[in-house]
Amino acid sequence: QVQLVESGGGLVQAGGSLRLSCAASGLSFSSRAMGWFRQAPGKEREFVSTINYSGASTYYADSVKGRFTLSRDNAKNTVYLQMNSLKPEDTDVYYCAATPYPAGGYRYIRPDEYAYWGQGTQVTVSS
Repeated sequence: QVQLVESGGGLVQAGGSLRLSCAASGLSFSSRAMGWFRQAPGKEREFVSTINYSGASTYYADSVKGRFTLSRDNAKNTVYLQMNSLKPEDTDVYYCAATPYPAGGYRYIRPDEYAYWGQGTQVTVSS
C-alpha cells in the first residue's frame, strides 16, 4: 500500500520559513518524480514544484520561484520543500504527490499526472 505522509506545516509570520517533509512508503520512491501542490477551500489544486527521480532537476511555479526549494533524499524516501520569505498568499493546504510509474522527466505540473497523494498539511502565513 502506497503512503505519502506530509509534515512540517504550521503557523508562521510573513517573511518566515517552514520546511515541509513528505515521507513515502510502498512504492519505488527513487524512480518516481515527486511534486507539491497546494489548495485553498473551493479552489483548484495549484502546482507548486516538482523534482525528478534523482533530485538533479526541479521546476517551480512562478509564484514561488526564488523562495521555495525542493529536494529529496532517496535513502530516506523523503522529499523536502523549504519555504522561505513566506507571504500570506502562500496560506493553503500543501500536498505531496508521486507519479504512477517510474518517470524520467520532471515537469509534471498537472494533478492528473500523479497517482498517489498525501493527506495534506496546513500552512498558514499571518501578515
